[in-house]
Amino acid sequence: MPGDSKDLVDFVAAMGGERSLKVEENYGDGFVRLRVAEAERRQAKHDIRCVEDVVIEMLRNSRDAGAQNIFVATTREGNVRTTTILDDGCGIPDDMHERIFEARVTSKLESVHMDRWGIHGRGMALYSVRENAESAEVVSSEPGKGSAIRVVTNAKSLGERKDQSTWPSLGKDEDGKQTIATGPHNIIRTCCEFALEERGRCAVYIGSPAEIVSTIRRRVTPSLDGSALLFVDDLSELPVLERIPAAADAGELIQVARSLGLEMSERTAHRIIAGQIKPQRNVLSKMTHKSDKSIQRAVDLMRDRRGMKISKSDVEEFSRAVEKDFRILADRYYLSLADDPHIRVSKGKIVITFDVDEAD
Repeated sequence: MPGDSKDLVDFVAAMGGERSLKVEENYGDGFVRLRVAEAERRQAKHDIRCVEDVVIEMLRNSRDAGAQNIFVATTREGNVRTTTILDDGCGIPDDMHERIFEARVTSKLESVHMDRWGIHGRGMALYSVRENAESAEVVSSEPGKGSAIRVVTNAKSLGERKDQSTWPSLGKDEDGKQTIATGPHNIIRTCCEFALEERGRCAVYIGSPAEIVSTIRRRVTPSLDGSALLFVDDLSELPVLERIPAAADAGELIQVARSLGLEMSERTAHRIIAGQIKPQRNVLSKMTHKSDKSIQRAVDLMRDRRGMKISKSDVEEFSRAVEKDFRILADRYYLSLADDPHIRVSKGKIVITFDVDEAD
């Protein structure tokens, strides 16, 4: 009987090929050697069990690419969730845009990264993401210009937590270190746990596509000034993140956003240009921010309020510039900002205040 079973397996394998049984060799008594492709597929199903697993793999991928800023734009319509990850990492060559989703393809030949989620660098993360998603693609990326990768998932085939709006709360472990204490294991918590683990190395932002576009326009300072941008024929020549703040009007903003996998309406684009959509703080700052802005400060009627006047747009631009320079201290002393730099203009002086995360 075992011999008959072996003959049957061999016959079906020969007729159906790899797509039928995925068997490389049959040893009898129910034992077989799987083909490599089938073994990889089964491993991928184990690695990715929910949308939150997809997000953490994408975050780790951006980190390993040297990204200092990672933006997660996610939205759901019905059962379909679209998540786009944008970063300022090392980028991906054009001829590798498809190959990076193949099994065992990695840029880490001599090294792997071990973190709390396991080993990263086997060349299986992006393969596993695509195997479990409806689609996964590099929307835009070039060497030295960062990346935009879009993943579309379906809740019927890949589950996710029902509560995707609640933020987690921080606590402390036995050693006194900050840790996530409570909250559903949703996409937000996944981003927070990653940001806490990678504190001082990279900042993570999460929001809707519109919120992320608004945030990038607020947080990312173009490497070219306004006059130099006049000589840029195509914004795609700029790094991925710099294209969004370089967009001059709502129409151009829509085109740039869509080229990076971020869909929005014309009305939304106009609201972003007008500053009506609030930019997001990075998730770590948002968790640790404790200031109560509902408290009204007393008005000093004796104070001489005459002095310099600086426009709101110039103050915001200056704030972005000093926030970027603050990264020098942040990288060396493992600091992180709890909020945007505060610029106060008074008679005879300009005061800049950096609210540093208390845990630092």
